[in-house]
Amino acid sequence: MSDYFLDVEYNKLTYGEKEVNLKEFECCTFNGCDFTKCNFIGVIFIDCTFNDCLFSGAKINHVALRSVFFNRCKIEDVNFSMCDKLIFEVHFKECVLDFSKFYTLKIKATSFVDCSMVAVDFMSADLTEVVFDNCDLYRSEFGKANANKANFKTSYNYSIDPTKTKIKKALFSLAEIKGLLFKHDIVVT
Repeated sequence: MSDYFLDVEYNKLTYGEKEVNLKEFECCTFNGCDFTKCNFIGVIFIDCTFNDCLFSGAKINHVALRSVFFNRCKIEDVNFSMCDKLIFEVHFKECVLDFSKFYTLKIKATSFVDCSMVAVDFMSADLTEVVFDNCDLYRSEFGKANANKANFKTSYNYSIDPTKTKIKKALFSLAEIKGLLFKHDIVVT
């Protein structure tokens, strides 16, 4: 049995703890698959797409995510910071990423579109040119992150301390500017 899979479509599969370990998937599509029990080790995903998949609580240590797209996936409490940092590139659309961790990762130009991102940890991450398009960032942590040129214009519920986070030329909406002033106990109406 080969450990390399090219251009394969997987539909509604439930994976066990070690079922995908030490495998490489390239140009593969996963539809409605359940990875919640997985403890990924040595897995590589290149140019893959995940649609309507479940990852909540999965252990993704030592996983390579290279140009990977997640659409309508539930990815709660997942620690992306333990992924392989070489060519790390991910994009999320209509996903639930609550309580996940991206701390210290370089995710320059990543897109998060229509995502729930409650209490996500972006501490010390490189968020340069990241697009947060219509995302709920309630209680997400941005301390020591570099969010220069990031786009928060359509997102909401964020609290970012400009004295602890680099936000030069970042975009914000006037309606949500209060998220930058919270520490000063200023009321904006």
